[in-house]
Amino acid sequence: MMKTGLDDLLWFLAVAEERSFTRAAAKLGVTQSTLSHTIKRLETRMGLRLLTRTTRSVGTTEAGERLRLSLAPRVSEIEAEIAALMSLRDKPAGTVRLTLSDHALQTLVWPKLRAVLSAYPELNVEFSIDNGLRNIVEDGFDAGIRLGESVEKDMIAVRIGPDWRLVAVASPDYLSANPAPEHPNELVAHTCINLRQARSGGLYAWDFEKDGQELRVRVDGQLTFNTTLPMVDAAANGYGVAYVPENIVADEIAAGRLVTLLDDWSPPFPGYFIYYPSRRQSLPAFRLIVDALRAGTG
Repeated sequence: MMKTGLDDLLWFLAVAEERSFTRAAAKLGVTQSTLSHTIKRLETRMGLRLLTRTTRSVGTTEAGERLRLSLAPRVSEIEAEIAALMSLRDKPAGTVRLTLSDHALQTLVWPKLRAVLSAYPELNVEFSIDNGLRNIVEDGFDAGIRLGESVEKDMIAVRIGPDWRLVAVASPDYLSANPAPEHPNELVAHTCINLRQARSGGLYAWDFEKDGQELRVRVDGQLTFNTTLPMVDAAANGYGVAYVPENIVADEIAAGRLVTLLDDWSPPFPGYFIYYPSRRQSLPAFRLIVDALRAGTG
């Protein structure tokens, strides 16, 4: 199959539209002899005469006119699309794709981005809710939002939220029938509410730490979810002990619907970071998202 260079076709189109080698050469910024040689090379490759030349003008043959009519609208579409893409350099517009957990979206990201999206109607954000780690390059995301301890070392990472912690909680009704555990290992004798990890498919092991001693406890129970928010409702209704982010159960604890367990075994850890593969993420839309998320972070 014959391969024709795009430049050759564009140069032919310029001559066909200008109907002059002189004007076309000036428009393209090339010499007239170079342009003439290129057109002859194109005709030779195609095995067709595309232009008719006289001492006063240049016209298209039947084949040349068909080629011009085919090329012209396509080139116009490409030029319009390139112009639209280049406009993204100057204003926050276009789509930014983010992968993040439901907890990060509800407690941090969505509250910070609501005003931004209202102010910039041409900015689109696609949220992919996933509690597992994702390869943002392979999966086509612009950035990911995860806990600082989970971000790969070769990524650019920007803190967007404070440190926080996971806490074990249960309802007063559950605790009235099941004495509160005094040590994490005692959780194996309790009915617990599990979290299924999206990527690995395994159940999340509950990590605890106190005075330098680290413990990982695997629990069992009647219920398993793949997101944290329904675990809170289940715990508040007496279905067992849940291990969830403290900031999503603060109201339930304050109202007495949930009780914190093993409080001294739950130290804080690095909060959420937005991460991406390189500093080339310089489009205004992406910079606006990063700046909005990092606002108010010390």
